[in-house]
Amino acid sequence: MADYYHILGVDRNASTEEIKKAYRKLARKLHPDVAGPEGAEKFKEVSEAYDVLSNKEKRQMYDLGGADAVRNGGAGFAGGGFGGNGFGFDGGFGDIFNTFFGGGAGERGPASRMRRGGDSLVGLRLTLEEVVFGVEKKINIDALVQCSTCHGHMSAPGSEPETCSQCHGSGSVQRMTQSILGQMVSVVACPQCQGYGTVITHPCPECAGEGRVRSTRSVTVNIPAGVDNGMRIRMQGWGDAGVAGGPAGDLFLEVDIADDARFAREGDDLIGEIDVPMTSAALGTTFDVETFDGPHTIKIDPGMQAGDVITLNGLGVGRLNRGTRGDLKLKMSVKTPTHLDDEQRALLEQLATLRGEERFSKPVTAGTSVFSKLRDKFTGRSS
Repeated sequence: MADYYHILGVDRNASTEEIKKAYRKLARKLHPDVAGPEGAEKFKEVSEAYDVLSNKEKRQMYDLGGADAVRNGGAGFAGGGFGGNGFGFDGGFGDIFNTFFGGGAGERGPASRMRRGGDSLVGLRLTLEEVVFGVEKKINIDALVQCSTCHGHMSAPGSEPETCSQCHGSGSVQRMTQSILGQMVSVVACPQCQGYGTVITHPCPECAGEGRVRSTRSVTVNIPAGVDNGMRIRMQGWGDAGVAGGPAGDLFLEVDIADDARFAREGDDLIGEIDVPMTSAALGTTFDVETFDGPHTIKIDPGMQAGDVITLNGLGVGRLNRGTRGDLKLKMSVKTPTHLDDEQRALLEQLATLRGEERFSKPVTAGTSVFSKLRDKFTGRSS
C-alpha cells in the first residue's frame, strides 16, 4: 500500500499546516469535477491520506503500525499488555498464543467504513457595532457534504458492496511466517478489502465512491453581543460530512473585529474622544454626540479640563451572555484656537491681563513636587 506521506508529497515530520496545504493543492487538482473520472481514484487516495495525517491520534497509529492499525482502531498500539513495547498485543496471554501458534483470525470483525467528518475553521469579520448589539450573519462555507446520488453509501445506485472473496467478510486474514521460534501465524487486515470485509465493486459515479462531495453552502448564525477577537463560535454538525454516513464534524467561526473610526473597545466599555473649543470648556455648554444608539446630549461643565472623562452609562458593549452593557467613556480634548485675527488676539490678551497671566514676565517652571513625581515614575518609587 502506498505511503500516506508520499501520496501528499510531504515529509514524515511535516506540520499539520503543511499537510493541510499539500492536501488543498492536490484536492483542487485531482477533484473529479476538474480532473474527470481518471482522477477519481487518486483523489480518493489523497482524501484518505489527509483524513489520517490531519488527525493527531490517527497519525500516531499510522506511524506506529501503518494503515492497518488505523483501520483497526489502533488495536495493539495503545497501551495494555505488551502493546506499549511495540509487540502489537493488547489482550494478554491469549492473544500472544494465537499470534505465535495460530487461531484468532477474524475475532475483532471487519472494520467499519463509517468515520466522523473533519472540523472546519472559517474567519468571521465583524464590525464593532455588530459586536456591541450582536448580529445575525449569513455566511458561505466550502465543505464536504453528503453525496446526493448515493447518500453517503459510496456505491452506485442499485448496487451494494460485495463480500470480500479473500477474507469472506471477516476483514482479516492469517499471515504465516518463519522465525527462530518456528512457524508463526499473525492476524492482519485483509489486503483485498483493506479490512472492511466488503468491496465496493461499483463506486458511485457522482462522488467516485467517496460518499461525499465538496460544495459551497450558506449558513445563518446568530452572533451574541460581546464576542471578542480570536474567540471561536462552535456550530455542531456544520463541518465536513462524515464518511460512509458517519456524523459530520463541527464548524468553528473565528471572530475578527474591524477597527472603528469613532470608538475603541476596552473590555465591555467603549472609549471615544470629543473635541471641545477652549471657550466652551471654560464657560460650559451642551451638545449632541453620535453613539451606536443614536444622538446623545452631553453636558460640559464650566472649567472642565483636557483629559477629563464623561461617562455615558449602559451605552458600551453588550456583556457576553449577561444581557447588560458596559459604558461609553468620552475623553475631552480641548482645542486651542489658531489663526486669530487682531480683534480676537486683543480680547485674549485682555483676558490674560485680567487673570494676571502675563506671558512674558517670567518662564513657567515646574515645582519640586512635579519633578519628584517624574523621578518616582521612572525610578519605580511609590509615594
